[in-house]
Amino acid sequence: MKRTIILSLAALAIVVSACSTTAATPAPATPAPATEAPSMAPELSDIVDTATAAGSFETLLAAATAAGLVDTLKGEGPFTVFAPTDEAFAALPAGTVEGLLADPEALKQILLYHVVSGQVTADQVVSLTSADSVAGPAIKIAVVDGKVMLNDSATVVTPDVMTSNGVIHVIDQVILPPAE
Repeated sequence: MKRTIILSLAALAIVVSACSTTAATPAPATPAPATEAPSMAPELSDIVDTATAAGSFETLLAAATAAGLVDTLKGEGPFTVFAPTDEAFAALPAGTVEGLLADPEALKQILLYHVVSGQVTADQVVSLTSADSVAGPAIKIAVVDGKVMLNDSATVVTPDVMTSNGVIHVIDQVILPPAE
């Protein structure tokens, strides 16, 4: 151990000495082998933490909390979430969000309709005509003028927000399951 420290200090002294001399042209850097380089990729957060950090899903997160789905969405997954923005919720008729918050079971079904089991990325979504939601009913999927549409109304505005337990596709409208 002492020998390693002494050798390391000697090497450091040589490097410091070499760096303090002026050179006409700097020597090119030699990259470390890939197997020794530490991973610089940031660790992904789960769906809930990613949505929280984004700052545009406060209504969705409040609804997930009221419906008791936060722990599920923080769970292992993987999940695909078609996440409506705050603006999407604001576009609902007046009183809709408040009414849903007062009915946790109905709210839970609507939120689970926005979730697909498994990680379905954009390159997979564009080849689908539907996807089974966790709530049960299928979500209709179509590509119209190069945009992914859900149930002929909501548009995916930001695809493939990767998380540690799945993927989020940001949508511009709340989608509702078909009437029973």
